[in-house]
Amino acid sequence: MTFGEKVTTIDLTAPLSEATPVIRLPDAFNQAWPFSRQLISKYDAKGEAYWYNISLSEHTGTHIDAPIHWKSGETGSDVASIPLEHLIAPAVVLDTSAEVAQSPDFLLTIEHVMSWCDANGPLPDGGWLLYRTGWDERDQDSDSFLNNGHTPGIEADCAKWLACDTGLIGIGVETVGTDAGKAAGQTPPFPVHWYFLGAGKYGITQLKNLSRLPATGFQIVVAPLPIVGGTGSPCRVFARLPDVRGDTHEGGAPKP
Repeated sequence: MTFGEKVTTIDLTAPLSEATPVIRLPDAFNQAWPFSRQLISKYDAKGEAYWYNISLSEHTGTHIDAPIHWKSGETGSDVASIPLEHLIAPAVVLDTSAEVAQSPDFLLTIEHVMSWCDANGPLPDGGWLLYRTGWDERDQDSDSFLNNGHTPGIEADCAKWLACDTGLIGIGVETVGTDAGKAAGQTPPFPVHWYFLGAGKYGITQLKNLSRLPATGFQIVVAPLPIVGGTGSPCRVFARLPDVRGDTHEGGAPKP
């Protein structure tokens, strides 16, 4: 896309509220905070403004994982240091929603990706792979979304190959984390985190509306808070794709 070209903009961000699902860790670990807020004032004796204090984990809702989020990336970038060219970049969608409908523990393999490339062309150098599983349809119910740890992901050898042997800069998913729900049992544990963050790359979770995107031919924009020392941040993520009818339309599919 070039400057001045008319585009369609599609929001890929899950709305953030007290109902937003948050990862559940074993009881022995500290837990990520869900989104919550406390009223400061609302046009009243406490002030003429309407506003809240909020609290949440860096990794609540639609959010980005910076390299320092994982041991393998501990010398890498914090979220405030991510180059802007990595946050506005080409992207593609790989769709396995049919397979996931048959098995919530479905894992993406190298063969699946190669088959996608045969049909759609190479993965984008300096771009993002958005992995559609249809899981965003569950995000209105936390129990269904977390599904007792039965959520789709990526095989370890595929995660390593994508992170280390392709020109991708990041991976985006619809689930609560970039790894499968049973990824603690993979080798290494949580391989998407291990390989992508260890390679100085990124992950985005809890995306929506990937079903509204083409397989190729668009950009994504990722807008995290530039938290100094931050391991991640909630962010607004949206896609920009050419509007072939010349009809600029914010936030959804082209106007009829």
